[in-house]
Amino acid sequence: MIKHSVFFKLKHPQGSQEENTFLNAAMELSSIPGVNNFQCVREVSKSNKFDYGLTMEFDDQKSYDDYSAHPDHVQFVEKLWVKNVEDFLEIDYTKYI
Repeated sequence: MIKHSVFFKLKHPQGSQEENTFLNAAMELSSIPGVNNFQCVREVSKSNKFDYGLTMEFDDQKSYDDYSAHPDHVQFVEKLWVKNVEDFLEIDYTKYI
């Protein structure tokens, strides 16, 4: 299993229409085949500079690669992510032991 997480800060103020539109579009990524346990999360502490995160799981590397190349994901990155995200941290991991 692969756990994919990306934490980000948007260019828009919290509570803005732009933020809401972006987060709603991000949640649609959950419908891409192979995505499991999708969550859109909000930071509750001041321990880092990111406000939101997307977490999801994939059964295997092929499922993750298929998601990354899926037209809906590619379109989201090209049309929304690049335009709206100020900074981000992406972490992909699997069980060590």
